[in-house]
Amino acid sequence: MKTFDELVAEANEVSVDGWDFSWLDGRATEQRPSWGYQRTMGERLARAHAALDVQTGGGEVLAGAPKLPPVMVATESWPPNLAKATRLLHPLGAVVVSDTDEPPLPFADEAFDLVVSRHPVTVWWSELARVLQPGGTYLSQQVGPASVFELVEYFRGPLPEASHRTRHPDDARAAATAAGLDVVDLRFESLRTEFLDIGAVVYFLRKVIWMVPDFTVEAYLPQLRALHEQIQEQGPFVATTTRFLIEAVKR
Repeated sequence: MKTFDELVAEANEVSVDGWDFSWLDGRATEQRPSWGYQRTMGERLARAHAALDVQTGGGEVLAGAPKLPPVMVATESWPPNLAKATRLLHPLGAVVVSDTDEPPLPFADEAFDLVVSRHPVTVWWSELARVLQPGGTYLSQQVGPASVFELVEYFRGPLPEASHRTRHPDDARAAATAAGLDVVDLRFESLRTEFLDIGAVVYFLRKVIWMVPDFTVEAYLPQLRALHEQIQEQGPFVATTTRFLIEAVKR
């Protein structure tokens, strides 16, 4: 069995580029939503003519689609992800565009009949409506409210009650409607996540940087050591992941 220092050092040195979490295999588990986002996305892409994947990460999710439309574009802002997505998606015929994740999207009005996005950090609803054709669809799986807050609050302490409301699916519905989209499907699920060793925690917090924005191993070494001992004595650290699926059509 690896020591605390070995687990932390290993997780602190491995690359966190892209949006592939396979390094966590055997170290953490996450229950998946029942709707199967990648399968649903693939079905929509197979019927589309021109599609956009917003905040594609390293392109791993989009690359898993069985069939891409004749026009396929993806945006990404983080340079390491941008390079990875370009290498992965260009051979499949998809164009990867560098974007700041701030309005406006670098596309003309009504450019796409489908826009997809998995776990966007921000959602600019008016821009999505602008680039969609009338009758076009926006499909997205998003992180819901208070997701993995058991872990977040372990490191940051109790957060204001208002932060537990952020990313609520009802707010997404209201924003989509205000932007001129009709929400045709909205589903929410609370799911179980387990961190089996302290290396998984370090890797996760290095990769999903907005969870504990100032996270470094050095800054949080006492908390990490205490959590390691807790996992050793009590078993996996359990947190609740929240996800929602939203599908909306432009009027």
